[in-house]
Amino acid sequence: MYHAPLCTPNAVALCDTTLRDGEQTAGVAFSFHEKRAIARALDVAGVAEVELGIPAMGYDEVAEIRALAQDLTCAVPVAWCRLRMTDLDMALKTGVRRVHFAVPSSDRQLSGKLRQDRDWALRETAALVFCATQAGLSVSVGAEDASRADPTFLAKLAAVAKAAGAIRFRIADTLGVLDPMGAYRLVAELSTRISLPLEIHAHNDFGMATANTMMAAHAGATHLSVTVNGLGERAGNAALEEVAAALAANDIHTGIDLRALPALSQTVARASGRPLPASKPITGPLAFAHEAGIHVDALLKQADTYEDERCAPGRFGRERQIVLGKHSGLAGLRVALEAAGLPSGDDLISRLKPLLRAHATRTKRPLAPEELARLATRASRSAMMAGGQS
Repeated sequence: MYHAPLCTPNAVALCDTTLRDGEQTAGVAFSFHEKRAIARALDVAGVAEVELGIPAMGYDEVAEIRALAQDLTCAVPVAWCRLRMTDLDMALKTGVRRVHFAVPSSDRQLSGKLRQDRDWALRETAALVFCATQAGLSVSVGAEDASRADPTFLAKLAAVAKAAGAIRFRIADTLGVLDPMGAYRLVAELSTRISLPLEIHAHNDFGMATANTMMAAHAGATHLSVTVNGLGERAGNAALEEVAAALAANDIHTGIDLRALPALSQTVARASGRPLPASKPITGPLAFAHEAGIHVDALLKQADTYEDERCAPGRFGRERQIVLGKHSGLAGLRVALEAAGLPSGDDLISRLKPLLRAHATRTKRPLAPEELARLATRASRSAMMAGGQS
């Protein structure tokens, strides 16, 4: 079994496929205006490449890809193609000078989907890549279902692609079957057998796409395929915002403006009709919220007790939230009451706690400011009645 030493790169490139693989999410369809907003937000955020779509879908798609490509100021626009001459012909109509060919590389996909064999894949790859490069295009080749393919065949496919003029080779975990160590071993082994720069395209079927992408980077992948909010087929792809944040925490340069991620994430959430989960890492509404009394008390004394500087909210243009709920303690309640201009004595807080816990159990969400005022009023009345009875 091959074991490579841990390789920590200084920089990697993030290649976004939200407008291609992301739109293949079941039930997701972007309008042109939504695509334009997403493409511009990706460009502002600093991604290296943007897969704008699939020209073979038709002339409307071709026109949209052409228009979107003209909007990009920094990111390189990419057209995605199957291994077909008709796909290349449609890609040429977009005016985009970067194309990507997806090549089924596992025997399961070659025989089951196409009724073809490895020799066919090698011949077609050589022919299509050569034709594209002769047309002045810059070409990358992706091995679809690479995680279930023969590594020796992958190395041969990459060699054929390079000889025909390809600039990069993508390893696709199309079914999301890899785990982090499997992703590391696959990329590390192939990096010794393939002379082209390697890209990883990880799916999230077991919830490991971000981790697999990180391990691929450590193993030598120079380009990482991602989608905003982890959109994509079935359970999705590696999430751009998570990968970018994790890389930055490891001092790996990506060119991504971390402070642009929340707005980008919201733009895609609205366009996809997929609201962000409350605790979605980095961009979720409650990703930087604290409730538990022991955490809040420590945070108020010293922030780094429960906030590491590598993932502090300010790094992403966000703010820490102290929310009130069932597990709130004395310190958090006092701060919230004082911020609202309400009384904050110990007796009031002791009477407020059971009211807060009952409310949280009933509503299943943090307390809103107006609800705090109502509960504080009830607690004050309770204290007054108790005082009158004594």
